Amino acid sequence: MTARLMDLQTLPSPVLAGHIFPGVRQQYYKFKSSCGFKLQNNLTTVGRRFCQCMNSNVRCSAEDVGLEKDSNVASSDISFYDARVLYCVSPAMGHNKESHPESNKRVPAIVDALERLELTPKYRSSAVFEAQNFQPASIDDIASVHARAYVAGLEKAMSRASDEGVIFIDGSGPTYATETTFQESLMAAGAGISLVDSVVAASRLRPDPPIGFALIRPPGHHAIPEGPMGFCVFGNIAVAARYAQRAHGLKRVLIIDFDVHHGNGTCDAFYDDPDIFFISTHQDGSYPGTGKIGQVGRGSGEGTTLNLPLPGGSGDNSMRSVFDEVIVPCAQRFKPEIILVSAGYDAHALDPLAGLQFTTGTYYMLASNIKQLAKELCGGRCVFFLEGGYNLKSLSNSVADTFHAFLGEPSLASQFDDPAMLYEEPLSRVKQAIQKVKHLHSL
Repeated sequence: MTARLMDLQTLPSPVLAGHIFPGVRQQYYKFKSSCGFKLQNNLTTVGRRFCQCMNSNVRCSAEDVGLEKDSNVASSDISFYDARVLYCVSPAMGHNKESHPESNKRVPAIVDALERLELTPKYRSSAVFEAQNFQPASIDDIASVHARAYVAGLEKAMSRASDEGVIFIDGSGPTYATETTFQESLMAAGAGISLVDSVVAASRLRPDPPIGFALIRPPGHHAIPEGPMGFCVFGNIAVAARYAQRAHGLKRVLIIDFDVHHGNGTCDAFYDDPDIFFISTHQDGSYPGTGKIGQVGRGSGEGTTLNLPLPGGSGDNSMRSVFDEVIVPCAQRFKPEIILVSAGYDAHALDPLAGLQFTTGTYYMLASNIKQLAKELCGGRCVFFLEGGYNLKSLSNSVADTFHAFLGEPSLASQFDDPAMLYEEPLSRVKQAIQKVKHLHSL
């Protein structure tokens, strides 16, 4: 125990939240069951002590009292408690296949854009915080969503990937693996879990917690409980949803998926769960062919799945109507305790894998409105998870403008998009789809 505390004392203060707070939380739950302490009050006390520790640039001693100054921590270090945007980066650089659209160039392109547009802690030290040194997800975390046989089988397949370089790990062929895929997929899921921890901890201490963004790959929303699919290995957002319920007692979780493709893996994981409301907007007829309007959930979960396939060519006007007429009333009725977002940027007009015509401004609008929705309904608790987006320019610019929305700053979309690339939206067909889903869900 003493050695472990000494190891922790070597960490920069902002990192302590990711390492210490989850462990304190887990021990507290065990203690609570035998002593009957009140969850909210005690977690708030624990969280405040750690945030005070980090904001003061000090390290926690073994006694958790008498905190002494750490001269090794730079005065510019700040904790997530002060931030308005909190993000993690897990680029999975070893998980890569030449000429594959889901390549290891995606996350670095986003990070480069954030740096170029001065949206990193280097330029926004008090507003933007990058959480580093987070832990990978555990096998139990992954198994809360996926079959253990799949997880074990993928781990064993790493030796074959090491021998062959690249292997395919699903029946249809698009999902590949390299020798690093298993561990890097655990890191991607762990990044999301870390952000949930930090956002929830901050929400117990302030009315406007930071909004989180997991800049991660491989993506996750196609990964079904039994295995990988559609470039996706583990269901990152599904794992985080189960974790939020189990570790933080946040029973009602709203998942919004605006990727151009249906999040079939997330949908399957919670299809009969009344406590997780899954909303997916996607291009009608696109991969993987699921997500019909009539798919509304099963058993006790009937009504907590909403699929809205949009006709090809749908764009900014269409999505604004969908948000106002469908997403907002669903969220208000469901009353979530946290909002998680599958943020796919492949509905952009420049993306090569689909046929919607969102713009950078569409993603700014979605980020701004979802942030406001979280503020109104669940104390601001909200975490975004990167899914698709395969044109590096539109992907990186759109994520950067998402950060502008989180910060409450004006959009730079007019600098990125050429209106000449757009054509008339099929608004009458979009309206018909909206009316149909509103009738089906009694909105």
